Amino acid sequence: MTLLEIIILAIIQGITEFLPISSSAHLLLPAELLGWVSQGLAFDVAVHVGSLLAVMIYLRKDIIEMTHGFFVHGFSRNQTEQSRLAWSVVIATVPIIIIGFLLKDWIEVNARTALVMAVTTIGFGLLLWYADATAKLQTKLQGMRFSHALIIGCAQILALIPGTSRSGITMTASLMLGFDRESAARFSFLLSIPAILGAGLLSTVDLLQQAEPVDWTALFYGATFSFVSAYLCIYLFLSWISRIGMLPFVIYRLCLGAILLWFVFV
Repeated sequence: MTLLEIIILAIIQGITEFLPISSSAHLLLPAELLGWVSQGLAFDVAVHVGSLLAVMIYLRKDIIEMTHGFFVHGFSRNQTEQSRLAWSVVIATVPIIIIGFLLKDWIEVNARTALVMAVTTIGFGLLLWYADATAKLQTKLQGMRFSHALIIGCAQILALIPGTSRSGITMTASLMLGFDRESAARFSFLLSIPAILGAGLLSTVDLLQQAEPVDWTALFYGATFSFVSAYLCIYLFLSWISRIGMLPFVIYRLCLGAILLWFVFV
């Protein structure tokens, strides 16, 4: 890849990983529009590392408090707010681990198409609009129950379908459960940590089974630009989401879905 391709793809990954607009659909567009080849497994791992570092550094206070609460109170009857939140992340992550392990290969072969991405981008975009328009926006993150976490975790399974958007479907589920927009986004970002870590580990395992040469310069730039774009994305999204709502992202998804449909049928 050229330096320009590295920068553009890394920025796309960093931004779309956390916005409710589908990273897989966006990474398909450069190949369709510009004829770029696949970035390869090593680059995929690098940009995931950049995104993971960004969300962990931004949410470092929450992570430290949750980790402390989990190990101190997580196995006692006297659960704290932070230990319950840590358990909620664990509970919400289990469903996608199980289903992802069972269906990963089938999805890669049968569902990673422009048509599937177009349909899911539009369909789940409309569902996000409905959830946001009808949301009560009353429950804070501190009110997260284990039943809420399980429902959100089951919804996250849908993110295995390309074009759905992991952040989009988890925010949609949270809004439908009555959480306010910032709490829905923050829990989605917390859930992204094990999700990105798992995806990165799977890509690393696949990478180790190949004998391709590694371009360390490309990986460094990929991780760096992914980190910077992801960090700025998280900061701006959490700062603005309570005011602007989800409608701008819904409109964007509808436009993106229309473009993907154009590629399919034209």
